[in-house]
Amino acid sequence: MAGSGNPKEENLEKKIGVKFKNKALLEEALTHKSFAMEQGGIPFNERLEFLGDSVFNTVIATHLFLRYPAEDEGKLSKYKSQLVARASLLSWGKALKIGNFLRLSESEEMTGGRERESLIANVMEALIGAMYLDQGFETAQEFILGHYGKKKRIIENDFKSALQELIQKKYKMPPSYAVIREDGPDHDKVFTIEVRIKKKALGKGEGRSKKEAEQDAAHEALKKLRK
Repeated sequence: MAGSGNPKEENLEKKIGVKFKNKALLEEALTHKSFAMEQGGIPFNERLEFLGDSVFNTVIATHLFLRYPAEDEGKLSKYKSQLVARASLLSWGKALKIGNFLRLSESEEMTGGRERESLIANVMEALIGAMYLDQGFETAQEFILGHYGKKKRIIENDFKSALQELIQKKYKMPPSYAVIREDGPDHDKVFTIEVRIKKKALGKGEGRSKKEAEQDAAHEALKKLRK
């Protein structure tokens, strides 16, 4: 068990509205692998991240299932992919300034780890996993829906289709998508995809699936093109 009374962690507990019974779980959720190895192999947050991802998906899927009783599986999947996308977690993590609470190695700190998008999204999932273990599904659900419940309207955009229509008009050919990076183990891959027209890069996106990453890349490309 980790000790209590860490002012930074207490500050985070106030921000998220949850007081952990087992402070060790919160500490583990905030510990990056680089810091753990530097400290001689203490627990770090990747296992909690794996658990939190499943809890997060379950909460959002249940919420959508109940909120949209007339929608079919395809529409619900589209809504869910928007809400659980890495970009969505990243935005939430940045709003909480979660990077400030991360425990990182010196080298990770020096290379801008606190602002690294993948780390911010990952620690949000780890936090949800820790919360679930510490206080159960209901508390994790309240935490997640407390944030997503504010989003009254789901943007029903298919960014890939919108981009294709725009590009087709201008260039008389569709854009292409290429995987430029794959991170993480097989069960928890994160894909980085670039959308291009001819050889020109239009945007990049991340996602747990290639489809999700393509939508994210198309969204970024649309934002740039519309400027």
